[in-house]
Amino acid sequence: MESDALDTALDLLRRSLHTIALTGAGMSTHSGIPDFRSPESGLWEKVNPGEVASIYGFRHQPERFYDWIRPLAHTILDARPNAAHFALARLEAAGKLKAIITQNIDMLHTRAGSRPVYELHGHLRQVTCIHCFEMFPAKPYIVQFLESNIVPKCPQCGHVLKPNAILFGEQLPAQALIAARREARQCDLMIVAGSSLEVYPAADLPVIAHRSGASLVFVNLYPTPFDSLAQVVIHDDVADILPQLATALESGQHP
Repeated sequence: MESDALDTALDLLRRSLHTIALTGAGMSTHSGIPDFRSPESGLWEKVNPGEVASIYGFRHQPERFYDWIRPLAHTILDARPNAAHFALARLEAAGKLKAIITQNIDMLHTRAGSRPVYELHGHLRQVTCIHCFEMFPAKPYIVQFLESNIVPKCPQCGHVLKPNAILFGEQLPAQALIAARREARQCDLMIVAGSSLEVYPAADLPVIAHRSGASLVFVNLYPTPFDSLAQVVIHDDVADILPQLATALESGQHP
């Protein structure tokens, strides 16, 4: 059954003129970055995300946010792209993949060489002062925090620096969201990889693509609420399936 699904996905990919990918946390688990919502990760187990990971909570108790994000920040700094990230970069190099829309903040798609990448939930590439709104490269401040456990402060005005990851209660980056919706309307094939499609507005994008006439290929370990819309649904590991598709496309053979 999986072989038939792979063959169908490959056929759709070969015939496509404008393929895009929508990716979620499942893309990065092989890079050591946990899925926030999986019981095994523990990221949501001992805290209320509405408190520690909201913009309201950050403004009132930034120390709680930084204590919570410490292990994740350390993991992201050390993470490297995995086979799934490189497979999408290979599809782009082959002239097939036109854009990636991601819910991830880990920047692994850009590290794998993909362009353009629309980061719906922000990233850890920069930090912004919550008072004067000046932006700075994030890595020096995150490294300093990991070493000293002192909350990063703005070198210009002394107020707290916030990573440019989107917290609960914040608007998504307008330019990234506009571009993502445009790509969803224009594509003729959307590959949804490693996303549970439970978080909006990202979960709306496959619906937009479907309504615009695009085919959908879902690759995720578990079912999503929108599996019935897809031409191909593969409940398997993206780090296994996506490289098979890339290799088959490059070689002109079947997976």
